[in-house]
Amino acid sequence: MHVNKQPVISDEALKTCYLFASLSPTQLLQIRRGMQQVELAEGAFLFEHGQRAERFYVLVEGHIKLFRLSQEGVEKVIEIIRPGESFAEAIMFMSAQIYPVTAQAVTHSQLWSFENKAFMSLLQDSFDTCRRVMCDMSMRLRLWLNEIDNLTLQNATYRLINYLLYQMPDSAKTGCGQVNFQIPKHVIASRLSIKPETLSRILQQLVKDQLITVEGRVIHIHDVDKLRIYGQS
Repeated sequence: MHVNKQPVISDEALKTCYLFASLSPTQLLQIRRGMQQVELAEGAFLFEHGQRAERFYVLVEGHIKLFRLSQEGVEKVIEIIRPGESFAEAIMFMSAQIYPVTAQAVTHSQLWSFENKAFMSLLQDSFDTCRRVMCDMSMRLRLWLNEIDNLTLQNATYRLINYLLYQMPDSAKTGCGQVNFQIPKHVIASRLSIKPETLSRILQQLVKDQLITVEGRVIHIHDVDKLRIYGQS
């Protein structure tokens, strides 16, 4: 792991993260004082389950998986972090300041790292800032609850199709498109709470039904609307 303790990042870039979107230049300067830029090689660990949590992160490049190990040593992927997404920020509001999961780079990754205490100090100094951040975090919590519903109430085909559609850019939500599996399929399967062989079987069925074409790690979607309807049937 390589850490740069004095990264040069513009205010505009920082404000792409929802946590900093409404901060003033003075507040952003306060956040920068403890900011670091982190580079992780593929397979490197950022933090481990049970480790004291003193920082939160924004992923700039690559993919990070958050996972837990069962008592039998089986890995369960809780989330796959994509560029532009933040993670571990909610821990600063918990009584137990430890990471509840392990974070590992699936591919070579670059992150911004921030001090929990600096951000908490900022929130304590400004009620308006605290209220705006809490509002944004509650919206993200609602998205997580929807995700829990998808994982517990929907079948494996729906979950995989929903994942494929989620990976597509907003500009390609209709017509045809493609998804590039930049992370191993067994990691995706764990994230969707299905077995790798089940994932492969569903992909084969979607190919048979002429909804997609698979070329290595690239999934070509022939018709986004038809695929969406198929997943809901």
